[in-house]
Amino acid sequence: MSGNRAVAYKGPGDVEVIDIDYPTFELKDGPGVNPANVGRSVHHGVILKTVATNICGSDQHMVRGRTTAPPNLVLGHEITGEVVEVGRDVEFIQVGDIVSVPFNIACGRCRNCKERKTGICLNVNPDRPGSAYGYVDMGGWVGGQAEYVLIPYADWNLLRFPDRDQALEKILDLAMLSDIFPTGFHGAVTAGVGVGSTVYVAGAGPVGLAAATGALLLGAAVVIVGDMNTDRLAQARSFGCETVDLTQGDPQDQIEQILGVPEVDCGVDAVGFEARGHGKDADHEAPATVLNSLMDLTAAGGALGIPGLYVTGDPGGIDEAAQKGALSLSLGTGWAKSLSFTTGQCPVMKYNRELMMAILHDRVSIAKNVNASAITLEDAPRGYAEFDAGAAQKYVLDPNGYLKSA
Repeated sequence: MSGNRAVAYKGPGDVEVIDIDYPTFELKDGPGVNPANVGRSVHHGVILKTVATNICGSDQHMVRGRTTAPPNLVLGHEITGEVVEVGRDVEFIQVGDIVSVPFNIACGRCRNCKERKTGICLNVNPDRPGSAYGYVDMGGWVGGQAEYVLIPYADWNLLRFPDRDQALEKILDLAMLSDIFPTGFHGAVTAGVGVGSTVYVAGAGPVGLAAATGALLLGAAVVIVGDMNTDRLAQARSFGCETVDLTQGDPQDQIEQILGVPEVDCGVDAVGFEARGHGKDADHEAPATVLNSLMDLTAAGGALGIPGLYVTGDPGGIDEAAQKGALSLSLGTGWAKSLSFTTGQCPVMKYNRELMMAILHDRVSIAKNVNASAITLEDAPRGYAEFDAGAAQKYVLDPNGYLKSA
């Protein structure tokens, strides 16, 4: 094989489908690749023919020019695929397997991996703990919005679906296991959601809807989702959530109308660093808004799950502090209320098998809840533009026709 088509970031607001090399079992130099990773042998890896690869809100931050991503970086960290080649050192994964790829790249050998902290593996990114496909400052592993992609440490990283035909029947649901479903679920778990909980999820994008789905799966009594996008709020209501319209002001008043009290047991931030104010300030970026709001409306002794992305480099930040990821947090409020916080990448492998079983046994319909919509690889620029404009959809790219045939 020699050809491969992929989606690349070209500059702020611009993505293109380009020709790239077919992957090999050695890391090559390229946009965003850490020099220490060039030449690294990947005989423990496999090459996948991509079945599905999703557009993520995290990708959108890069495409907006809100990170230090270099031009021509191949995008895509939400990957599902069919194994077409296996490396010399792979023992258990076989050609023909249909697999989900955790977006975290993890070695399975370091201290953090052995403690199930796969989001902060120590061996795959020379710059810092943690790595991901097709993402800025994550080691330069080529992204999966492509026809073919290399996956390292395959025996450790890959989640194999037990039955090919069943997997293809439920492929839109299973495609959510690489990132947003475990990430949203992680937000709910770390917020302390349990049977009978009242939960507020800030943000009705795909991760927020996944967090709301996760909260319901965990037994929450009431899940409230806040956003400014009426179509996305309607999507949240479609599977049983209450909603608050943040263009109408602070969420606490609307939460009190729903619950009778102006607070919830558990709070989830599914917005991240491009947050805006509430009400009349909704047109102005205010990156600490969601975190401060959650501290105000979460009951004393509660917890915040923060799957929303925060970065250390934001060229478009509203001031010098925000450009470095330094936000004006009311930490005193959090301290006074004894609130717990959990941030960072979701350790996908902690949750993906259990969530796969929930999908396969019809306990959850995550693709329906996030309004997953399949489009071709060549339509990726349109998908990015529509998602950025606020479409209440989760775009799933179909580079090789699997979704069409399924």
